[in-house]
Amino acid sequence: MQISDEHFDKLITRAMDELPQEYISGLDNVAIVQADDPTDEQKQKMHIDDHHLLLGLYEGIPLPARGAGYTFVLPDKITLFKHPLLKVSHDEHEFFEQVKRTLWHEMAHFYGLSHSDMDRLQQKNS
Repeated sequence: MQISDEHFDKLITRAMDELPQEYISGLDNVAIVQADDPTDEQKQKMHIDDHHLLLGLYEGIPLPARGAGYTFVLPDKITLFKHPLLKVSHDEHEFFEQVKRTLWHEMAHFYGLSHSDMDRLQQKNS
């Protein structure tokens, strides 16, 4: 399966439209970007070896950790990695669902949510 960068971008936008808007509108100072694959530095940082995939990555200061001095900083970044997402998807529908799930997961890191919080909220909004 092949997905162009333009189509991937459209699927990311669609996923954002389908996620709970109260979480989307609260993404303050966060850039959402796409890349084909994680860099070696990103894989090392996340302790990802050649036998595992990194589908997405949140890099920044989670909202609960931002203090009064949080001003004039570069945006946090959520990166979705196209090639690993394609590897875990059998068709375009599954790819889209994986993009949405991964985006939600990385957004939850921004909000400082635990994995159990993420699961509970995702089930509530499914």
